[in-house]
Amino acid sequence: MHIMEGFLPVEHAVGWSVASAPFVAYGLYAVKKRIRENPEQRMLLGVAAAFTFVVSALKLPSVTGTCSHPTGTGLGAILFGPAAMAPIGMVVLLFQALLLAHGGLTTLGANIFSMAIVGPFAAAALFRLARSLKLSFAVGVFIAASMADLLTYVTTSLQLAWAFPDPAGGFVASFAKFAGIFAITQIPLAISEGLLTVVIFNALIRFNPQELKDLKLLDGSEAHA
Repeated sequence: MHIMEGFLPVEHAVGWSVASAPFVAYGLYAVKKRIRENPEQRMLLGVAAAFTFVVSALKLPSVTGTCSHPTGTGLGAILFGPAAMAPIGMVVLLFQALLLAHGGLTTLGANIFSMAIVGPFAAAALFRLARSLKLSFAVGVFIAASMADLLTYVTTSLQLAWAFPDPAGGFVASFAKFAGIFAITQIPLAISEGLLTVVIFNALIRFNPQELKDLKLLDGSEAHA
């Protein structure tokens, strides 16, 4: 994730920006509507945004042109839905590009698509699936947050493989190369992020269960567990 400035060909950079734009636009509408209807959730939304910024800024060197790090988007996707994370992720990635030289402006669209769109939508879908299967709340959170992290990197590998196909093996060989190198650092990071997200939700359940009940994430028995 966080493909660096100027690394993608121009047509790919433009294409990913165009693909990300509708999600960001709808996400802005969804966030404004939620805050207007539930102003008390503004602080929790800010916590989710800050968590994404801090966690995704912790980078480890990986494939040339990018890096490995947690994403932090699973927390917000579970709390507020995946649409909200597109504009939040855009702001996080923009500030990191400008202030930390982490990512870039030309690659902003590609980074938004992988970290702020694919990751959150995967987290929300997997959390709902886990709950429908009657898995515990903690297990659902762990699966959602860890897989959001991993699928972000799968998407980044696809983006890089599409932009730089292997001369001999083409797209498939290039994807296998990028994904394989990412896996060395990303699998442990995804597990760690899943566990950290569970710890945060446990704290929310302990200190502010009513807010999670208002978000329809907990039933009465879980809120008092």
